[in-house]
Amino acid sequence: MTKVRFLKVDGELDAEVEAPAGAVLLDVAQQAGQPLEGACEGQMACSTCHIIVDPKDFERLPPASEEEDDLLDLAWGVMRTSRLACQITLTDELDVLTVKMPGGFHNWQGR
Repeated sequence: MTKVRFLKVDGELDAEVEAPAGAVLLDVAQQAGQPLEGACEGQMACSTCHIIVDPKDFERLPPASEEEDDLLDLAWGVMRTSRLACQITLTDELDVLTVKMPGGFHNWQGR
């Protein structure tokens, strides 16, 4: 199980949930009521599930693919530790993962 901590835009704790290994962060976030649209339903065709990963946790994640990096170029408020939640699969090694909502998004699909 991974404890996922969701921070608001201002950095204040919004929610803390536990999720099993193999769960996709976008699904966990949506079930926890987080404001991630995920317009493409996790198909990596938009950037509406952009999140900012805590720097300590970012280093423990597998690197983003080239396709994810390209989509992050289109995301709102991108930072060095930005990722797409649909591309993060939780593992038992990630005992705690802290992510922050960026405060906005661009939906290039026009939905």
